[in-house]
Amino acid sequence: MSQTQDRPALAPPPTTEVVIGRTGKPHSPRYRWGILGIGIFAQAAFSATFQGIPTSGSILQAAYGYSLSELGLVLAAVTAGIFITDVFWGILSDRIGERKVLIVGLSGTTLTLAYVTAFLVPSADVAPAAWALAVVLFLSGALGGCVNGASGRAVMGWFPPDKRGFAISLRVAAVPAGGALGAAIMPTLAVGAGFRWVFLFLTLFMAAATIAVIAWLDEPPLARTKASDGVAATTLPNPLVRWDIWRVAIVAFLLDLPQFTVLTFGSVFLTSVMGLPIEGVVVALVVVQVLGGASRVWSGRWTDQRGGRYRRTLVRVYSWLIAAAFVGVALHEVAPGWLVVGLFVAAGFLACGWHGVHYAEIATMAGAERSGTALGLENTMVFGGAFVTPLLIPLVLAASSWPVVMVLVGAVPAVASALLMPREQPVR
Repeated sequence: MSQTQDRPALAPPPTTEVVIGRTGKPHSPRYRWGILGIGIFAQAAFSATFQGIPTSGSILQAAYGYSLSELGLVLAAVTAGIFITDVFWGILSDRIGERKVLIVGLSGTTLTLAYVTAFLVPSADVAPAAWALAVVLFLSGALGGCVNGASGRAVMGWFPPDKRGFAISLRVAAVPAGGALGAAIMPTLAVGAGFRWVFLFLTLFMAAATIAVIAWLDEPPLARTKASDGVAATTLPNPLVRWDIWRVAIVAFLLDLPQFTVLTFGSVFLTSVMGLPIEGVVVALVVVQVLGGASRVWSGRWTDQRGGRYRRTLVRVYSWLIAAAFVGVALHEVAPGWLVVGLFVAAGFLACGWHGVHYAEIATMAGAERSGTALGLENTMVFGGAFVTPLLIPLVLAASSWPVVMVLVGAVPAVASALLMPREQPVR
């Protein structure tokens, strides 16, 4: 693989005092920060759904009367929808633009969450079937997955190359930020007011993000050619036919197994095994999300200051640290409780912290005009891991124990990701 293909030339960033967006509207250079803000807000709204719901997993299981397998099905539903549709959304963003994609996807997600609020919450007499809740949450994920690639593509287009790592990291940090907000609000809301208010909160959050996109988002003036059918095209190679990009994307799948071990069944482990009260679980999961977001921003800023170097090396460092932390958690039967909880929190925030540099790396490898497709592939792998994890853990638990879960689903994939991640390439 040549260096030129590995890091294609990026579209020239806006440099004039007034920049004309794709709609023809003039914008000042400060407008890019507004785009970043919209991307962060939309990503946080969706993250509050797919990461916030699992933080209430033990409460949801009790309120709906689900078995552990049914709970796993429901928690996997949103991420399954994202996994199946994310590459499609990324390719569509490259072809028709991120504004149309975000409006359609976020509007649809708002409607599905409104449906859950109205018809799929437990009452005193009856609780919805697990398959019915899972189907609607699957649709919510399939539609909301548009935000992952499309908002990232907008950031890639509006920011110059020397600021893209930091900007993408800020945008990706919205994932744990939204998760932290969900972890702080949703369990308390579920206990105090019921799940109708939980899903109403998510519906209003997503509706606000949709309105922000409609009102303020313009597309970046990326360099493009035109295909014969008038659809935007580019001379850059398709990321989906490049093995180096696939290797980076597969690493994202592997690292999401330990991440979603913490995010989906963390509340179950901390309450049933470690004996933490729900207040302690909330604090632990909020700390995971806050530190994970801070780690994403720090790593993006640090690599930008070094010309985009060492992103792959940082991902490998994260991988080894994650593996070590999960091995420590696996020893919970003989280790002090405070140490196990601390290692669990460390494993969680480290497993959330690699995303910023990883997303920046795969988008840079593909080039700005192809970044929607590359980020779509990245997110397909990310949410593939998020989908598999809550289905895998009950199976492993049924056949073994929590220490085996921590090793097989936490430590082993992290080690594999460290070995698979490609070595550094010179930055052009």
